[in-house]
Parts: sequence; C-alpha cells; structure tokens
Amino acid sequence: MNAVQYLASSHRPCVVLAGSGMCAGGRVVNYLKALLGEARNDVLFVGYQAAGTPGRAILDYGPRNGWVELDGERYTIRARVHQVSGYSAHAGQRDLLDFIEGIPNPPEEIRIVHGDAVAKQAFADKLAGRVPGRVLIP
Repeated sequence: MNAVQYLASSHRPCVVLAGSGMCAGGRVVNYLKALLGEARNDVLFVGYQAAGTPGRAILDYGPRNGWVELDGERYTIRARVHQVSGYSAHAGQRDLLDFIEGIPNPPEEIRIVHGDAVAKQAFADKLAGRVPGRVLIP
C-alpha cells in the first residue's frame, strides 16, 4: 500500500504491472482505486475481461468518463483505457476441439463453464454430434 500511495501522490511516471484476471481482487484493485481517477494515467488490458467484472466495466465505461465499483465503492474513471487483443492464456475454440477430440476415452459429460453466454452456446453447438457424451452449460 505504501507503493500505491507513493505513486498516487508523487505524480512521477511509472509502469505498474498488476495481474488479477478480471480486476476483481488482488493488488490490482488497490492500484485502480488510487489511479483511475486521474486523466494523466493509462490502464492497459492485455487479456479478456468477462461481462459483469470490474475489468469489463472499466473497458466499457472508462472511455465515457463512467465509474466502476471496487470493494463496494464507486470510482470515477478519468484514466485513459486501452486494450490489446491476442494475449490470452486461454485456448481458443479450435484448440479446445482438438484437445477434446484427442482424448482416447472420451468423457461422458462436458460442462462448459467459462466465457460469455453466447460463446459458451456456440462452443456447445460445435461439440454437439462430435463427441459421444452430453454437453452441458450449467
């Protein structure tokens, strides 16, 4: 927290790398609380931000000078917000299909639990008829 407060008050240029997936926990939240409110700052996302997460809210509302809720409080977004696509650690649809089709003893059931509703349904549709087991979206 000392580093966060120093950065917020010193106005010195710096780069902060703080990972926490969707900005829902961890040290990134402290940096966002301290630095989102100033236009001199930039926030760069290099990974996917799922709907309903603080990261997605920052992406959606930051460019419109909106706000995000962090730890139960609203924070105005004055910082510039940017996103770079293509740096995900998650496999794409083709990679997942190849993995599933390569399992010697296919699973009796596949549950799709990660991703937006539309993406989950599209993947379930691709799996239908290609795998012998049930495909569920819980």
